[in-house]
Amino acid sequence: MADLERLTVTLPSDMVAAVKSAVTAGDYASASELVREAISEWKTKRYAQAQEFEALKADIDKGLADVAEGRTKDFDAESIIARGRKLLANRSDSA
Repeated sequence: MADLERLTVTLPSDMVAAVKSAVTAGDYASASELVREAISEWKTKRYAQAQEFEALKADIDKGLADVAEGRTKDFDAESIIARGRKLLANRSDSA
């Protein structure tokens, strides 16, 4: 870590107790280490959520383009339900 900057954070007492407990138990060398890991995990989660959102948006855009180009099928709820039941039955049989 090349550049470090001090940051003061106010936490509720239950969170402070959890941080202190983790440090005392030896899970982390310091409260700062725990916070750095928590922020790193948060950043990773946010990145994954952004990727999922972009993939969903691309799927929606593709679907809208398919509709605009007339690449659609009639909606048949009964066949979808039957297919779902068959998939569920196969999953239950192999479990």
